[in-house]
Parts: sequence; structure tokens; C-alpha cells
Amino acid sequence: MTDFSSHRPDWWRQAVVYQVYPRSFADADGDGLGDLRGITDRLPHLAGLGVDALWLSPFYPSELADGGYDVADHRDVDPRLGSLADFDELAAEAHRLGLKVVVDLVPNHTSHQHLWFQEALAAGPGSPARERYVFRDGRGPSGELPPTDWQSVFGGSAWQRVPDGQWYLHLFAREQPDLNWDHEEIREDFRTTLRFWSDRGVDGFRVDVAHALAKDLAEPLRDLGTPELAGEDALAHLPPGTHPFYDRDEVHEIYRDWRRVLDSYTPPRTAVAEAWVPGARRALYARPEELNQAFNFEYLQAGWDAEAIRTVVTESLATARAVGASATWVLSNHDVLRHTSRLMLPPGTDDNAWLLSGGHAPRVDEAAGLRRARAATLLMLALPGSSYVYQGEELGLPEVADLPVEVLQDPLWEQTGRVRKGRDGCRVPLPWTTAGASYGFGAAGAWLPQPPYFARYAVEAQEGVQGSTLELYRTALRLRRKLLDGEELDWLGDDTPPGVLAFARHDGWRCVTNLSETPVPLPPGEVLLSSVPLDADGRLGPDTTVWLA
Repeated sequence: MTDFSSHRPDWWRQAVVYQVYPRSFADADGDGLGDLRGITDRLPHLAGLGVDALWLSPFYPSELADGGYDVADHRDVDPRLGSLADFDELAAEAHRLGLKVVVDLVPNHTSHQHLWFQEALAAGPGSPARERYVFRDGRGPSGELPPTDWQSVFGGSAWQRVPDGQWYLHLFAREQPDLNWDHEEIREDFRTTLRFWSDRGVDGFRVDVAHALAKDLAEPLRDLGTPELAGEDALAHLPPGTHPFYDRDEVHEIYRDWRRVLDSYTPPRTAVAEAWVPGARRALYARPEELNQAFNFEYLQAGWDAEAIRTVVTESLATARAVGASATWVLSNHDVLRHTSRLMLPPGTDDNAWLLSGGHAPRVDEAAGLRRARAATLLMLALPGSSYVYQGEELGLPEVADLPVEVLQDPLWEQTGRVRKGRDGCRVPLPWTTAGASYGFGAAGAWLPQPPYFARYAVEAQEGVQGSTLELYRTALRLRRKLLDGEELDWLGDDTPPGVLAFARHDGWRCVTNLSETPVPLPPGEVLLSSVPLDADGRLGPDTTVWLA
């Protein structure tokens, strides 16, 4: 059996990485906001779960214009979440428990509160301080029009005018000005940031919006022509590598430079790219001389359809293999509906419309959603490569779709003119106990209200309970460590019933998932684990996954 333990330099190739959204994980000081000491206190939960690493979403100083991804200082801790000393304690305790530590890196932009941007505003047009960002004069007789038709991910123009008349680029919120990666000072500063966290014991980095750093800033800046082509959708309509600000070929020079920094450590630090680009282009970010891995969002977007999942898995493994990387799999994260709810929505359902309905149009059967989510999880964990688990999915938490609008914190709500409800429903703080002001999250309330039904999903309610979702995850991760070997997958023969996915791993270990609406015969073999109890007649029921020896 191949040793994929955390002692290997390439531990990340088959790791299970647990994503922590710090403000919603655990609150040690009782102010209602999760913090680093709270995470440290709860690390035994992660070690007991059986994951290999934790990935920390941003904990840096931020005004939360985008949930922490508006970073005012890339080399410090938000004082509401703790201190650098608290981070050092967290990293040390994680390593003592055998857990790797991955941190979010946000290189495309800063907060508008960043010292550099404040200097740029004060210095005025043409100053060296403005060269660190992307400032341009506007169009029109008085410069009153944006420099281009480029659109922000959050809606509207990607340009914001400042009092002296110039405009700055922000591909996300206006509080997130884009950095100019043609500037050597920017490149050197992020080399310093990579070393800063690596020196503090960080084992890897998750690179936010990895495909957007390099931009074609040659004058005149070019329009994209129509609103439909002014955002990420344009990638499907332009020759690869030619979009003015997404997935440009030059971005790979940046990551080859980073790899030299990451490889200067023993063991080398790893990285995973968040790159919303087609599979073959995404794989380029995962080359050994760049970032090792890139998130596979096609799998998350495939829905509950056997043929769609089979296609995505086959293509993802092939593209990763072509560049010497391993595949990545994810079902939930801090930006999408929790898959316990999402997988139950009819195909074509608009996620935002469903959230605006409070989760009532259509209603999601809670028990059916949990059954399907458990099956999806066992399927994911059987695949070759790394699995990324989002906090709370080991409890089976559903999306909190009915948050009243007056409590929403995600800036998407206001920035889109109260059109997009945002991502708060997957960021509601975790329940640890069945009672208390915040179900054990902290001594007081929580920064987002937790629904009463969270009590039955709490860690305390599931700990040691046979058949609970928490115990299913623990058992699956323990078995996965024993069964895991190699990175190959063989789809089983033509006799597999319609709507069923069946594949073999090494030594005959098999995973079978019934995504259809009818029970199917259970293949022969010893049942190692089932997502739910098998039917009395031994058949594999709908929305069920089984691992067989």
C-alpha cells in the first residue's frame, strides 16, 4: 500500500482537507465572532474526524466588504480574530495533532484600507504610488465614463471613480482595488508574504482568483463589446489566453516564480489554485513547476446525474494526469449552497431565486437531502485525488435559506441592489452542543442567527451515535486511509444498471452509487461501508453509495 500520510512531501496528492471559515467555526472570547483561539480549541474535532489538513479562509485585517477577502494587511491577523501569537499557537497545535495547515492567499486585490491604496489616493494621478494599482483616466469629454466596459463579478462596472477624476479597477467589490502585477514591487511583496507564512509553519496556500492576476494593460485598454462578454463568460468566446484580465498566459510566469520560493523549503510548500477556467486550461496552474493543484469546480456543478458525474470524473482525472497533478474534488464551500440542500434542487433551479423564496420554492425534503448528501460524500471520498470538505458538512448541515434580510452580512446583498441574497446561508456558525445561546459556538450569541433545528445536527447530538453523519465521516475517513493506493480508477462493465456509477480502485476495492430512483441489485462482495443501511432484501436503494471489498 502506498503511504499517503502527512509525512510525505507530496501529502497533498490524496489528502482530505477541511475548510475552516474562521468567523463561523468557534468563538473562544464570547463576542459572537469565531476566532483563532476557538479554532485551536476545536482542533481535536478535526484530528478525530480523520482529515489530513485544515485550510483557513482569510483571518487577515479586513472590514469584511467581501467576507474577509478584502485584505488590509496580508501579513497580520485581524485583531477581532486574534494575534500572530494566536496563529503560531494554532499552527503548533495542528502539527502536534498531525494536521497540515493551509492558508488563503488573496493576491489579485487588496482592501481599499490597505496602506498602499491610501497612499495612492493621497498621491494623485501619475504618482508612483498609483502604479501599484490600475488607475486610468475616464472616457468622455470630462472623463466621466469608465475607461472600459469591463464588468465586476459583483455586478456593474469594474471601475470606480475617485475625487480627482481618475478611475481604478476592481474586478470584485469597489472596496477591493486590483493590484498591478506588472509592477515588480507587487511581485516582491508577495514573495515576502509566501516566506512570512511559510516561516511560521504554514504547509500550503489556497490561491484566491488565481486566474486574474495578469492583465493586458497596454494602451488603449480594449473593450469586450457586450455585457455578456465582459465577465468570465467571455472565456468561452475568446481564444485561450487572450482575455484582457482572465486566464492570460502571462499569469503562469508568476506561479513559476512562486514555485521557486515554495521549493526553497523542506518539505516544499504546496498550493492549490482557485481558477474558474475550463479543465484543460485549469490544469496548467497545477503543473509541478507551478501550484501542484487546482480546484475542480465542474464536479461541484455536475448535479446529481450519473452520466454527468462520470464524464466530469473521467475528464478531470485525464487533465490532471496530463500535467502530473492529482485531481481535486469538492461538494461545498463558503461560496455555494451546501450540497445537502443543493443536490435536491430540480435541474435548472436558480439558486438565488430559491434563496429569495426562503427555501420554499421548491421546498427541500430535509431527510432526502441528507441521504443524497451522504451518498455523494462516499462517492467523492472514493475518487483518486484530494477531497476538500467544508466545515459543517460532516454534520449534514443544510443551507440556512430563510435568513431574514435584516440580518444578512454578505455585501452581495447591498452591492447588487438587494437582488442577490448572497452566501450567508452556508456561513452560519456551527452548532457544537444541543443547547446554549449559540449551540456551543461561543458563550454568547452568534454573528449570524442559527435556526433552532441546528440543535439536532450538533456535534454533541451525533457523537458516538451509530449511523449519524458525523460517525459516517469518521468511519469513511478511517477506511479511506487503509484502502487508499494509487491514483487510478476503472469504471466497471456494461452490466452496470442505468443511473448507477460503479468503479474499482486498487486490489478490487469498489464504489457503487445508485443515483436512480429505483433499487438495484447489490454487486457481490463484502460491504465495507454504506451511506445508509441497505434494503432488507440486500438491494442498493436510491441515493445510496456502498464501498465493497
